[in-house]
Amino acid sequence: MTSAPVLPAGAAGSGNARERARQLDRDDELGFLRDEFNIPTKGQIVSTSLPEGSSANNNDSDTTTKCIYLCGNSLGLQPRRTQTRLSQYLSTWATQGVQGHFKPLTNSPLPTWLDVDERAAEMIAPIVGARVSEVAIMQTLTANLHLLMSAFYKPDANKRHKIILESKAFPSDHFAVETQLRHHGLDASKSMVLLKSERSRDNILTTEEICGVIDLHKEDAFLLLLPGIQYYTGQLFDIETITAYAKERGIFVIWDLAHAVGNVELRLHEWGVDAAAWCSYKYLNGGPGCIGGMFVHENNSAVTKLITDERPEEGYNHRLAGWWGNDKKSRFGMENRFHPVKGAAGFQLSNPSVLDITSLCASLEVFEQAGGMGKLREKSLRLTKFLEEQLEGMGEEEKGLFRVITPLDPKQRGAQLSLGLGSGLLEGVMKELERQGVIVDERRPDVIRVAPAPLYNGFEDVVGFVEAFGEALRVARRERDAF
Repeated sequence: MTSAPVLPAGAAGSGNARERARQLDRDDELGFLRDEFNIPTKGQIVSTSLPEGSSANNNDSDTTTKCIYLCGNSLGLQPRRTQTRLSQYLSTWATQGVQGHFKPLTNSPLPTWLDVDERAAEMIAPIVGARVSEVAIMQTLTANLHLLMSAFYKPDANKRHKIILESKAFPSDHFAVETQLRHHGLDASKSMVLLKSERSRDNILTTEEICGVIDLHKEDAFLLLLPGIQYYTGQLFDIETITAYAKERGIFVIWDLAHAVGNVELRLHEWGVDAAAWCSYKYLNGGPGCIGGMFVHENNSAVTKLITDERPEEGYNHRLAGWWGNDKKSRFGMENRFHPVKGAAGFQLSNPSVLDITSLCASLEVFEQAGGMGKLREKSLRLTKFLEEQLEGMGEEEKGLFRVITPLDPKQRGAQLSLGLGSGLLEGVMKELERQGVIVDERRPDVIRVAPAPLYNGFEDVVGFVEAFGEALRVARRERDAF
């Protein structure tokens, strides 16, 4: 993993800091990618109606000045080419109808609908560090976690039955584990092990703490489910080390990569990760609620028998099945004999949303322009380090009103810094940031998450945020203290 170079110190929010940021932006070899995205203007983010026509004709500065958008950890911005690709998809549907499933069009960059999931798998594989056969674009994150657990979690109440997850997991992950346990007739209070740090009030878990809990339950734990990056704190876990440690003790490992995919470098195949799932609307910029993804290591997805063999169902791992997971050669034979294609694609259920995949692939084209996750991660490390430095350079008065929750070690975080605010400041800070045209997100009771995304954010965005944040803290404190 690339380390972040230390940047020269400078006063946050000063003219020196802004000029330095502009120079860094001028030197940024990925800066051209910003033009690939629709960045809302300040006027648009406070508007309560859809725009009619082009707002570029209005000379009001609020309608032409771009907002500072540091919220890719929640919803990535829309690539400009998304509208083009969706228009091409709609045109195909309008002019070809059902023929769009099978009929290639010579002047279209889009695959046939029959092959759209394969194209998406080819594009996402290098982003997650997998072989193409190990990934599938399908369903949504929590649905995929359920599908993976239904296939690989086979508990024995008298032997291995426990699932280890963090005590402050994203609620959907917690619900998925809890209901899987109930589905198997198990008591969650006995079969769910919650990781809680004894050293950190924010539950920043060290690798040693996690491995210690694994050792405590190495005889009765069946599954470990952790996030690649913790949604609240922004902590990046040591996926490689934790995976190896758990597997050596006979524990199956699934990672929720919602905040890691498209954010940090991943090598899922090389690290021996058993399985993983993710969404695509954060750093992957697929759009709100867009289709998710799944990784299944080739060691867990082999198909060793042909459908014509005797008892072919003994040749693959059993899973909840649907017709789109069937081998393509027999899929349209319409026989009621399930025989999966090898790899993650064999875990698909229904034909995937072509609309969703078209939107996602439009963004993945931009990732290809970037030249790989290595270059994006290198810029991201520099951006977030710059953000950390500018926050540290704020006045002592403002610095006393917040703290950085996210680990300061660049190897233990992605793009996001989570900032814990003083009591009673959150609402006022968010209101003032929005007034100044700055978009971040909040997690109650007192945290804002700030995530400069290397595809479309620059260093000057960081300076603009820190200036606005300082003012927001002062305004929010005055309002709080007035009551």
